[in-house]
Amino acid sequence: MLATAPFNESKKSLLFDYAFIDILYLCRKVNKMKRIFIIDCWLIFVFAITAYSGFELHIAGHFSTHEVWHNWAVCHTLASLAFIVLGVLHIQTHRGWYKSLISEGIGKKSRITIWLSFIYLIVSITGIVLLSIKGGNTDIGLWHYKMGIVLTIISVGHFIKRFPILRKSISK
Repeated sequence: MLATAPFNESKKSLLFDYAFIDILYLCRKVNKMKRIFIIDCWLIFVFAITAYSGFELHIAGHFSTHEVWHNWAVCHTLASLAFIVLGVLHIQTHRGWYKSLISEGIGKKSRITIWLSFIYLIVSITGIVLLSIKGGNTDIGLWHYKMGIVLTIISVGHFIKRFPILRKSISK
């Protein structure tokens, strides 16, 4: 469906009845908690695809043909672009946390979330740089891969810690 499709609250499956592009439309039409829930659920889904395709891309670079590597590269690039868009939307929904980080300092803020934000930025920037160069078997490509592993580990921990909050938001 296109982003102009009407939102129907009576749908049982709020997340999967609409195409990914409808996220922007849906996020404008629902309350803040549902918006956060929609973005977070899609973020988790796209994160899994991004991480898996990144690992497959790395493995294909060692053991597969160029065609297989290319297919994984396309999959990883598309998933990563969606991940960046959703990451920006996720950060936007939590902009108050980032504003208070700047105005009040680290204080009692989660160090893991600060590191996650920093590593997310590094992985995103190196990924964008890799789009402009032939990234296979380069130092920046290997650095992107290693930082991607760190991002994956920290992201899983971030999700596990916040899963009860996400689950509570379903009932609201």
